[in-house]
Parts: sequence; C-alpha cells; structure tokens
Amino acid sequence: MSLPAKKYDVFQAIADPTRRQVLRLLAEKELPISEITSHFPISRTAISKHLKILSEAELVIGRKVGREKIYRLHPEPLTELKQWLSYYEQFWSNKLSVLKHVVEKEEESGLQVVRSKEEMERSSGQ
Repeated sequence: MSLPAKKYDVFQAIADPTRRQVLRLLAEKELPISEITSHFPISRTAISKHLKILSEAELVIGRKVGREKIYRLHPEPLTELKQWLSYYEQFWSNKLSVLKHVVEKEEESGLQVVRSKEEMERSSGQ
C-alpha cells in the first residue's frame, strides 16, 4: 500500500510570512501554541491553521504534553528547498562577479579622472 500524498509541500508551507516566522521561533526552541501565538497579532485559531499546514509539510512536529501541544522544528524537509535554491546560486554568483568588476572599473576610472585633474591643477599653477 502506498503512503498518502502530503497536502502541502515545503514550498507552499514557507510561502506565507507568518509560517516562516513560526519556523524561526521553533528553530530556537520547542514551544506550546500559546507561546507561539503570543508573538503574533492574530488569533490562536489562525496560528493553529498555520501549524497544521507546517505539520502536513512535515516541517514541524507536535506532541501532547498534558493539555498542551508542544511544537518543534523538523528541518529535514528544508533540504529539498536548499537543493532547489543551490542550482540558482550560480546565477547570483555570476551577477555579483559582474557587479564587482563594473564597480572596480568605475573606481579605477574615477581615480584616473581625479589624478588627471590634480595634474592639470599642478601644471596650471606653475
């Protein structure tokens, strides 16, 4: 028998800024929903829905402790995201290298203009 498909994938789960902030909070330590909710201007129900999406994407794991549910980060699914982004790093690196080259050329040209101006001032002053 095959496993049921996940309702949400990592990309869908992290698309929302609130969910990304929840992941940041849980990266620091395990937290109950009440403490997670205290960091946001939205209801406990809304946070619960965000946690459900994160759970379905297997980014967080909740466990019952007494009457509360404690959530913790489960970062392993983020490797899929990292692998996807690493492919595009080559484009960012290339763009940064080109920018560095352009800036260095402009600085070099600017220094030559300054030197030429200083030389002209010295020669006209004599």
